[in-house]
Amino acid sequence: MAGRIEDYALIGDMQTAALVSRDGAVDWLCLPRFDSPAVFAGLLGTDEHGFWRIGPAEPVSAPAGATVPAPPAARSAFTDSGAIPIPPTAAAPAVPADRRRYRGDSLILEQEWDAQGGTVRVIDFMPPRPLAGLDAVPQMIRIVEGVSGKVRMRSALRMRFSYGRVVPWVHRVEQPDGGHRTVAVAGPDSVWLDGVAETYGRDLTTYADFTVEAGERIAFALTWQASHLPAPAAPDAEAMLADTVEFWRDWVGQCTYQGPYREPVVRSLITLKALTYAPTGGIVAAPTTSLPEDIGGERNWDYRYTWLRDAAITLSSLLRTGYREEARAWREWLLRAVAGDPENLQIMYGIAGERELTESELDWLPGYEGSQPVRVGNGAAGQLQLDVYGEVVEALHLAHMTGLTRNDHAHLLQLKLITYLEQHWREPDEGIWEVRGPRRHFVHSKVMAWVAVDRTIKLIEQTPAEGPLERWKALRDEIHRDVCEKGYDADRNTFTQYYGGQELDASLLLIPQVGFLPPDDKRVIGTIEAIQRELSTEDGFVLRYPTHDDDGNNVDGLSGHEGAFLACSFWLADDLAMIGRVAEARELFEKLLSLRNDVGLLAEEWDSRAQRQVGNFPQAFSHVPLIDTALRLTACAGAYLSAQPDGREREQATL
Repeated sequence: MAGRIEDYALIGDMQTAALVSRDGAVDWLCLPRFDSPAVFAGLLGTDEHGFWRIGPAEPVSAPAGATVPAPPAARSAFTDSGAIPIPPTAAAPAVPADRRRYRGDSLILEQEWDAQGGTVRVIDFMPPRPLAGLDAVPQMIRIVEGVSGKVRMRSALRMRFSYGRVVPWVHRVEQPDGGHRTVAVAGPDSVWLDGVAETYGRDLTTYADFTVEAGERIAFALTWQASHLPAPAAPDAEAMLADTVEFWRDWVGQCTYQGPYREPVVRSLITLKALTYAPTGGIVAAPTTSLPEDIGGERNWDYRYTWLRDAAITLSSLLRTGYREEARAWREWLLRAVAGDPENLQIMYGIAGERELTESELDWLPGYEGSQPVRVGNGAAGQLQLDVYGEVVEALHLAHMTGLTRNDHAHLLQLKLITYLEQHWREPDEGIWEVRGPRRHFVHSKVMAWVAVDRTIKLIEQTPAEGPLERWKALRDEIHRDVCEKGYDADRNTFTQYYGGQELDASLLLIPQVGFLPPDDKRVIGTIEAIQRELSTEDGFVLRYPTHDDDGNNVDGLSGHEGAFLACSFWLADDLAMIGRVAEARELFEKLLSLRNDVGLLAEEWDSRAQRQVGNFPQAFSHVPLIDTALRLTACAGAYLSAQPDGREREQATL
């Protein structure tokens, strides 16, 4: 059974990622890419849909001297023709680890159990594929290390291809040295298991029982390979661990942020790096699909794609913390994805720039805690979201302002995007939240159209790029006037979600952050206070928008409710700091930091009723504003210190 969303930790290789639970189970892994079918899909179903658990064979709470029966070893579970179904034996008990952490500033997970007989540690990681070249195959390595005493361990590996639907043919391949490898094959995929521990098959599952003593290390490795190709080389687990440690040490060493929130900022940056598809520079919104925004409901979406909006704001955070190479790679990805057709700009693409992301449902999966349907693909790819133009142009502008090497194709794309927007900004759209209701004139979309024009004007003024400068200045003024006249409710002193509406929308918090109006404008302050008053949960976090009207009717085309949107809550903290309420902003920010799980990860939303994380996990759109808010609060602290000659000790005490 899948754990709570926050019970998982992320490991990855910059082409795919796995989620590892506290009990030592890998319940989610897509191979060979983020968007490939899962070989472990237990996260969205049960153990029958695939998992790999390594843990103590004896429950920690068992009386002294108690044991679990050892499985019979009378005959092998394998023949030349494949696996023989035999009565099942017990898998490793699902016992949560007593401690877990990432090894320093890396994506190497360490979990420890105080088990019968001693203490054991399991080290999980995926060697970054850039280490071995972008054509390297994905590998997951698990090293079991004895810390003290002597502990009986069990590995239970149940591979199920095509999101748990296909049972592979599992067999042994004997090796010249007398050992063997275990391989699972189904259609185009093969997965190879290597390790020194003896394996056996029961109930279409591969087991290994072994004992680890203090100071001993026993490694397992799982390697994907296209089934028509020769077997991949068995990895050297210890050498790859050393290389992976060095990779993350070097990458984190590039970070320029040295403020008081360095630990959460660095963990968020590592997470964003893990969500980057190295061969192309595309950035996935999350490595999962269909983790629900409403437990048991239908608000379940596939986030294993590159949203231009999410990727653009990710680029902003990376640039502001010293990561220029990732920014350059994303800019090149964007140019390839959009190609010569900016008029048909999509809001999202596949990680290699694919346009066809057809949405379908996997009816054989029961869903996370019964949340159905389970979806792959994403129908929102065909939506019109005018704000995307603003986010993309803002990202390109920031790349230019931070000194990224000039790219004339990027400038040309920017000019073409504005030419298109000039003709279409007056149209209604689906807006930032991808509502599946009617198109509207969303205020945030119009504001971001203004941003796109404003940044392009700055491009023309600061570079040799050419364009109808005076005409676009008039366009910028026209959009600004239109928003202030039609999107502002003077009686309530707040901007609204869409023209003519009464509802609020947390995306309005971005108005001062993008420079549409100054923070001290009374309309900005009124909007911030209205959102804080009307869209906040009891614990002070922010909803995206009301999902139901006063009569309880659904307003966004979907049933059920959703949790507080973490990005919006960070935006509120930003705005509070911008209008001078810095102590309140810091308090909210630190409350948000407390929602991270024990290894520093955030999902998309927070369910205030159930007090748990919900939505796809980990979510780039949560970690990016965490970084941005930390940078803003650090800047606020710096401004305070510069204004207070004797204030350093006082300010440090509050940070």
